[in-house]
Amino acid sequence: MKKLLFIIAVTLSTICQAQQTSFKFDFSEGKAKEGSIKIAPTSLFTPETGYGYDLQPAPDGKSNAPFFFSISVPDGNYKVTIGIGSKKKAGVTTVRAESRRLFINRLATKKGEIVERTFIVNKRNTQISEKEHVRIKTREKTKLNWDNKLTLEFNGSAPQITSLSIEKIDDAITVFLCGNSTVVDQDREPWASWGQMIPFFFNEKVAVANYAESGESANTFIGAGRLKKALTQMKAGDYIFIEFGHNDQKQKGPGKGAYYSYMTSLKTFVDEARLRGATPVLVTPTQRRNFDENGKIRDTHENFPEAMKWLANKEEIALIDLHSMTRTLFEAMGVEDSKKALAHYPANTFPGQTTALADNTHFNTYGAFQVAKCVVEGIKAINLPLAKEIATEYIPYNPAQPDAVSLFQWDLSPFYEIEKPDGN
Repeated sequence: MKKLLFIIAVTLSTICQAQQTSFKFDFSEGKAKEGSIKIAPTSLFTPETGYGYDLQPAPDGKSNAPFFFSISVPDGNYKVTIGIGSKKKAGVTTVRAESRRLFINRLATKKGEIVERTFIVNKRNTQISEKEHVRIKTREKTKLNWDNKLTLEFNGSAPQITSLSIEKIDDAITVFLCGNSTVVDQDREPWASWGQMIPFFFNEKVAVANYAESGESANTFIGAGRLKKALTQMKAGDYIFIEFGHNDQKQKGPGKGAYYSYMTSLKTFVDEARLRGATPVLVTPTQRRNFDENGKIRDTHENFPEAMKWLANKEEIALIDLHSMTRTLFEAMGVEDSKKALAHYPANTFPGQTTALADNTHFNTYGAFQVAKCVVEGIKAINLPLAKEIATEYIPYNPAQPDAVSLFQWDLSPFYEIEKPDGN
């Protein structure tokens, strides 16, 4: 009986903990600040506490290795405020959340300097209703995007934090991303997509909820319940960006094609969003790196981009022509240098990579960062109200003049994946 009562108590404690929606943590030395939970190197995540260092060893004060911190919370948008820096040493800190969504990139702090930064993280799990869940793929079951925790990655040449608070909020503008491997939050190096970079370019009023997944077409995305899950969190004033085409064009047979099943599925996204007072935005698919003999990009998406444009015009739907912008980007970089925007790496560049990578569809971190800037410019070009929430530090971008690869800095995550994402 005592054992049963203990199990019940632990279970109830875990449930109550999971339902808590605000926390304050103190990572500094000495006594915890009033109202904050003291975090020590021994504060490891457990289901019972519902918070703690996770995935990697806790920082020991000597190593500058990246570390992770997780908190069990219900689905929703969370305002995250971090005190970055240290009273004892200088630091350079990068902060990413969930499946490598970028929020703070290489913030330098002097010894004794503490800088406070705030951003919004969208957290979700697979549950749609009491009886229904998103049908995720086997490779997604370890993705941080789909679990019951909000996970933060602290990276950089010398990551330093003194405080962390999270608070569930209901008034953030949520930008839902629906798409394939060119949009998805890629968990592991060296893969990356524009969807996980774009949070970096918004202010603290915007949450980016990236529902994209590798290998998905517009219809399979709907069939897996991904759209249905997004709709459970969508509200008036939100946005839904829809980029498909790479995998849709491979579907053959009766009723398939750009002006048939593809368009029908896109219209479903649009209608469902509008029904909830959200703004749909169609995004034409990114180009594949496929050059002709004159150094010009060949269009490989058949009539799918044109079908999307036709629908946008007919239904008066906002559209970002990423297909054209990525053509400009690749051609500006040239036949050889454009490889530096994609997963092209000689053998043994990354742990366990025994053969060369030569992928002409999937971006690396530099390429994903450039494409995210293209999307931001697209938001500005079509005068979406969302443009008002672009970070004040954002510098206008022209894909015909991409950033120098040598100037781009990215702190590698400790996790790697040699298997390429689904789709092509």
